[in-house]
Amino acid sequence: MAGSFYPDDPVVLAGTVDGFLADAAPPVAGAAPRALVAPHAGYLYSGPVAASAFARLGGEPRPERVLLLGPSHHVRFAGLALPAADVGAFATPFGPVPLAAVAEARLAALPQVGRDDAPHAREHSLEVELPFLQRRLGTFHLLPLAVGDASDEDVADVIDALADERTLVVVSTDLSHYLPDAVARERDRRTSEAIERLEPGRIGGADACGAVPLRGLLVWARRHGLACRRLDLRNSSDTAGGPERVVGYGAYALA
Repeated sequence: MAGSFYPDDPVVLAGTVDGFLADAAPPVAGAAPRALVAPHAGYLYSGPVAASAFARLGGEPRPERVLLLGPSHHVRFAGLALPAADVGAFATPFGPVPLAAVAEARLAALPQVGRDDAPHAREHSLEVELPFLQRRLGTFHLLPLAVGDASDEDVADVIDALADERTLVVVSTDLSHYLPDAVARERDRRTSEAIERLEPGRIGGADACGAVPLRGLLVWARRHGLACRRLDLRNSSDTAGGPERVVGYGAYALA
């Protein structure tokens, strides 16, 4: 997606990402986030909101790996999918992001996780988060999961299998799509309230394109007594679009 969703020139990309991060609110005191929720549209539209999430990173201890979950926009399938190809890394203009091979094998052993390149081939929801993570974390290992048709508990169990003090969980999702601005703001307000209260049953596919991984994250957060803090809530009419048909974006930290 380099050159379409985000700049393909590393110098331009660095300036773009660093500019978004500089404009985001400074990190708040307290525990480092165990998980983040960030949007995944083109940077022109969602970059400022995504930066509100990733600006929370950079303190110590830094995560050694990132468990990244996002929806499959182009391929429908059951369960969750790791890449099948033995590529060893995902690539951005900043360079390769190595995959966590041993942890991948642990995930692949779970019954709801398979290996399938098709959901990853044209998918942007995972890739667009990587430059932000690279700028904030430097070196880390990646566990990329495209999420298809799965239960909230199946997703939560996958997160439980690997989420520890060395692992940051990132769920990639936008909120409502193509509603008039006033209607979208009210729907996104209700969705945001459900996210903040860890109430997955109130979130459907029309509320968030990544509803399945998002709901699973909230189930996992409830299991472990985490709290969710809203960092940003805007839509495309706030950043780079008109008010007639907007897409909603939210950023959240769980700790």
